[in-house]
Amino acid sequence: MADVNRLASATSPYLLQHAQNPVDWWEWSPEAFAEARRRDVPILLSVGYAACHWCHVMAHESFEDESTAAYLNAHYVPIKVDREERPDVDAVYMAATQAMTGSGGWPMTVVLDHDARPFWAGTYLPPQPRHGQPAFTQVLQALADAWRDRRGEIDQAAAGITEHLVAMNTASQPQDSAVAWSVEDAIAALAEQFDPLAGGFGGAPKFPPSMVLEFLRTVAGDAVSGTDASERQKQALHMLHRTLAAMAGGGMYDQLGGGFARYSVDRGWVVPHFEKMLYDNAQLLGLYARVGGELGERVARETAEFMLRELRTPEGGFASALDADSDDGTGRHVEGAFYAWTPTELDEALGVERGRWAAEVFEVTEAGTFEHGMSTLQLRHGIPKGEQRRFEEVRARLMDVRDQRPRPACDDKVVAAWNGLAISGLVDAAVLLDEPRYLAAAIAAAELLVTVHLRDGRLLRVSRGGVAGSHNGVLEDYGCVAGALLALAGATADAEWMRRGLDLLDVALAQFCAADGGFHDTAADAEQLVVRPRDASDNASPSGTSAMIHALRQAYALTGAGRYLEAADQAVASVGGLMSRAPRFAGWSLAAAATEIVEVAVVGPAGAERTALAQKAWRMPGAVVVIADAATEGIPLLDGRTQVDGEPAAYVCRNFVCERPVTDPAELRA
Repeated sequence: MADVNRLASATSPYLLQHAQNPVDWWEWSPEAFAEARRRDVPILLSVGYAACHWCHVMAHESFEDESTAAYLNAHYVPIKVDREERPDVDAVYMAATQAMTGSGGWPMTVVLDHDARPFWAGTYLPPQPRHGQPAFTQVLQALADAWRDRRGEIDQAAAGITEHLVAMNTASQPQDSAVAWSVEDAIAALAEQFDPLAGGFGGAPKFPPSMVLEFLRTVAGDAVSGTDASERQKQALHMLHRTLAAMAGGGMYDQLGGGFARYSVDRGWVVPHFEKMLYDNAQLLGLYARVGGELGERVARETAEFMLRELRTPEGGFASALDADSDDGTGRHVEGAFYAWTPTELDEALGVERGRWAAEVFEVTEAGTFEHGMSTLQLRHGIPKGEQRRFEEVRARLMDVRDQRPRPACDDKVVAAWNGLAISGLVDAAVLLDEPRYLAAAIAAAELLVTVHLRDGRLLRVSRGGVAGSHNGVLEDYGCVAGALLALAGATADAEWMRRGLDLLDVALAQFCAADGGFHDTAADAEQLVVRPRDASDNASPSGTSAMIHALRQAYALTGAGRYLEAADQAVASVGGLMSRAPRFAGWSLAAAATEIVEVAVVGPAGAERTALAQKAWRMPGAVVVIADAATEGIPLLDGRTQVDGEPAAYVCRNFVCERPVTDPAELRA
């Protein structure tokens, strides 16, 4: 067996993690399917991602095992896919896995025939039978025997499952654009699922509901307390602020270095699944900045600093994730080893007196809140009053000590859509925290996307080390990147960013539009899979459809071109049923649909007065803002805009009909 397999030439760090497996892996390609036909064996499709804990476990137990690999190589053509590089492949076979098993997750294990039709699916499989699960090798042997001896049954199963996928895909496509939805109904449905004790929605595991929280912020509007709010606004405010405080105070938030883990395994946000994803932090950065206040500004700044410090690549983009696992100092890879503490470790780092103080502040107990007597760091009651300096000294010392620990691995591939989210979040933070470094970082990431990911007017999904991969962008890439470039145009008044964003939207409208006004997730000229993926529901990041809705509204506000507003309205109508049935999975679409577009031009020389106007405008629900020194050619929203009596002014417009310009931020509310 060679030292490396054919994954050694892959772009994906996840695939590269498997390049030294004894498994004879192929990437997803026509050549792999041709090989399966030549040998007359089925395809074993394994899908995961670099920061996935159980992917690592299954790799160590099975894919690194010589005897398991030998059987797999002899009886299958094994294909390894990074779900983050090929979200289209992942979406199709995750739907199959959920249909066949009732659940899904990663690693995902699917067995296909030569036409890419699935006939068996599962997730993690242990090396020996365990808790009612068969061993991986038992599954491999049973399916290989069935392929050899009962091919007719397999053909029948594959055909039936594929027909079911086609029917599911058709049913999931909007048939109910006329379905009535309302903000009141959405708020009521969210309130029913809201956790009044711990914040968030539903039980464990609990994911950060970034897009739903933005919808709640939109509904709350300018109300800041119960005294000036309607009943609907009161509900929205309560759910919003309770959840933001709970997430930021729990162990899911890194109290030392900033940034959020992917989700909490418990309902109280105490113990995270420790991987840190770019898409979560990018969205939460912008959300906390837009909400503002002492908590919002602190968390936004810390999260931005985390992203710049730990996720930024040498080329100026942002890496996809940090792993959940790291070396615990004994050679074992353990989840959370980098982040968790014992009281003894605090004493050793800080001295006994400060160690005990830190244990109390961060809720580090002798029993531990995590595993093996370890605790996550929490900050439920905020920084103790009058102890800010002591707190910062303790936190800095603990960071220094933690930095000596073996670090989690970094998945350093640059994903276009997630970098678009990062750019947008950094632009929000740059304006609202008045921090030019964040804007500079956003511009650098945008320049990387334009120079590396943009080829002949089309987006490529990923790059690594400044070299683009071969996979085409999907709808979320176009929506998120276009929205980011338009946000940059707003913050810089640089018409070139606007032009590039509009170009991407034009490509998306030509390649991804569906007959009902919604969108497909893959381009019309993309590789044809067994079904063409289409899902308007938000998951951990915005769906391609909801990202497009926001970007199209931005485009209309900046240019006045009615075709962008028409496309946005049609897309909103296409998800009316989803917004009515499942608002938790339509938060980003709801955030757009619940607000009227407000166009705001802020004009005047840089300084405190312009900054105050820009920050007030930037937080207005539904507002698309452009900030400039003076009237600027190339951005219609800035046409004819000037200062008023020598002072910076804000022009507030709807459908390009403007109110009188104002110079006082307080007047913007009216």
